[in-house]
Parts: sequence; C-alpha cells; structure tokens
Amino acid sequence: MTATEQSLYRCTPSPLHAILLAGTVPLFLGALLSDIAYFKSYQIQWSNFAAWLIAGGLLFCGLALLFALVNLIRARRKGGRPTLYFLLLLVTWGLGLVNAFEHAKDAWAVMPAGLVLSIIVTVLACVAAWLGMSNLRSGDEA
Repeated sequence: MTATEQSLYRCTPSPLHAILLAGTVPLFLGALLSDIAYFKSYQIQWSNFAAWLIAGGLLFCGLALLFALVNLIRARRKGGRPTLYFLLLLVTWGLGLVNAFEHAKDAWAVMPAGLVLSIIVTVLACVAAWLGMSNLRSGDEA
C-alpha cells in the first residue's frame, strides 16, 4: 500500500505572487541606495527618487500581502510558516508605509530616520522574499 503525501500549503507561490514578491526587494533596495546617495550628497532629487521607489515597493508588497493572506486562509492549519510569512510581509508593509510618511517630509527632515527605516524595510523585504520563495509549507510530518 502506498502512502500519499498531502501538502497542507502551496509548495511554491503562483507566478504572479512570485513576481510581486520578487519586485518588492529591488524597489525597497533602490530606495535604500537612493537614501544613501542623499545622505552622502544632500541632492534633494535623491530623496524624491527614494519616495517614489518606496511607493512602488508598497504597491508590490501590498499585492503580495494579499496573495499571502489568501494562502493563509486556504491553509488547513493556520500556524507555521504561512503565518510567519504573512506577518513578516505585514510588518514590512507597515514599516514601509511609515517610511513613506517619513519621506513625505521636507527633504532636509528625512535624515537620519528615513535611512534607518529604509535599511530595516529592505532587510525585512529580503527575509520575506527568501521565506516566500522557499517552501511555504510548515513542514512535512509523515
């Protein structure tokens, strides 16, 4: 008799989910690099560029968050990696929104809080992408 393995969660994200998740990282990373350039040069355009990149990152992260929510709702067990993945994306999006509000200030008032928030959001986006692109199951207990 053969035992069939039934996964509790999707093994990999759908192609659209993967594109949205993978698009989040370079947008937030670009905002971080723009903040570093602004910190070094004080050219106001770098702050404006970072604000637009953060807005794009929030859009991609928010849509990936919706996919993660659907994956979490469809899961039979609500604990484990899908919950961690959803919460990590939620924190990334929330801190990204705070970062967008920080970048909405006058250009001279953005530093250093904008740079610190950009570092945190970029690291969180990388971890969320790593977790989301890896196996989304909480584990195979046979």
